[in-house]
Amino acid sequence: MAPTAPTPLALIPGPVTVSPPPRDRRFSLQRREPYVLAVVLFVAYTAVSVGRYRRMGNRSWDLGIFEQAVRAYAHFQAPIVDLKGPGYNVLGDHFSPVTVLLAPFYRVFPSPVTLLVAQAALFALSAIPVTRAATRLLGRARGLALGVAYGLSWGLQKAVDFDFHEICFAVVLIAFSLEALLRHRWRAALLWALPLVLVKEDQGLTLAVIAVVVALRARRHGSPRVVPYAVAVASFGAVATLLTFTMIIPAFNTAGVSDYLSKVGDAGPLTGADIKIRTVLWLLIPTSGLLALRSPILLAVLPTLGWRFVSSDHHYWGTDWHYSAVLMPIVTLALVDALTTARHSSRPWLRSYAVHLPTAVVAAALALTTVLPVGALTEADAYRVPADVRAVEKLLDTIPDGATVESNVGPISRLTSRCRVFWIGRAKGLAPDYIVFNNASRWVKDVPGYARQLHPRDRYELRGVIQGYVLLKRTSR
Repeated sequence: MAPTAPTPLALIPGPVTVSPPPRDRRFSLQRREPYVLAVVLFVAYTAVSVGRYRRMGNRSWDLGIFEQAVRAYAHFQAPIVDLKGPGYNVLGDHFSPVTVLLAPFYRVFPSPVTLLVAQAALFALSAIPVTRAATRLLGRARGLALGVAYGLSWGLQKAVDFDFHEICFAVVLIAFSLEALLRHRWRAALLWALPLVLVKEDQGLTLAVIAVVVALRARRHGSPRVVPYAVAVASFGAVATLLTFTMIIPAFNTAGVSDYLSKVGDAGPLTGADIKIRTVLWLLIPTSGLLALRSPILLAVLPTLGWRFVSSDHHYWGTDWHYSAVLMPIVTLALVDALTTARHSSRPWLRSYAVHLPTAVVAAALALTTVLPVGALTEADAYRVPADVRAVEKLLDTIPDGATVESNVGPISRLTSRCRVFWIGRAKGLAPDYIVFNNASRWVKDVPGYARQLHPRDRYELRGVIQGYVLLKRTSR
């Protein structure tokens, strides 16, 4: 037998190493863009809210209320909020047990700043699903433009600039739920929306509407088996809202009623019609150019707008404060949904409008930002703490930890992390160790006389007056 030729080493069987294909850096960057945007927004939101706190620019007692509740949770106690009244359980005010999730962070960092940073993080996090959904359905440029427009939307900026509120959790849940809905991930859409009932008592109705939209979409896209589950979730949301208003909140409320439910229905639908119409126009025009009206997702704004507009409290009707934040992800993702079909419309004007609308929306958001809180970050004063604020803080530092204090808006958030704080005039017979309040507007003419009026059986002496802030200490009973 003739000798065979040696087999080349290159042909000997053995492990084969396959080099990975070259990575597409553009694709990789595109996938990271929603997260980069979220980080940028987090920094901006934090700078706005923490900056306002450092300048003592708080305009409400809400930050103090939520800090007292979270502080109690952090120490495994019932969420007693003395600012609403001695021994007042906050679950009798708004049903927001979701805030217990902040307790571990507060236990490590016991400060109202912890709540503000957490809120900034949650708002920024919501930009990720919104931007992902937009880029997936509309392309990179238009999707990123809508992500930026959402992050700079007036509803979010107003909320960031106004203390802390539990609705920051709802914004995230709604954003992830609607992203899943647009991806036809029906179960995920329902699961993301379910915890809304733990955020605030009215959010059960938002859950119900989202579940109805899921049922409609699932049936249209050939998933009829999802419909019964969606209907069950919608029923759960409606029943949860009813039970929360009529049973759970009254059970914790000292008066046995829901204080906010009593405000509903006192005003007719035409009361304040001019303000309400302007609010709706602000909601639809700069954020979606009215195109969001073409998407059934927009139905999810109706529960929030509904209770606001039938309330007798005029603060709910307008565009201030935090009340419109939960509407921003709904409107933006409704716009995304509408754009996906409008771009293929048989009407040329609608196709052209849909192609150019993302640019117009982000331009509107950028233009409005010049007069909104994030725009103020371009000014040096946004990062400075005025000397008069430092002087007031030194005055408040003379109050020892653990003291009982009666106060109004200005000093509250500087004290709730270390003292038991009551709203001025609501101590209900309890004589606090200190009384401190902002009297810069001279709303109290006779300070010692006002202290005697509040607590006739006790005696207080004036300990300091700085930049209109007045501090009194109880000396005898």
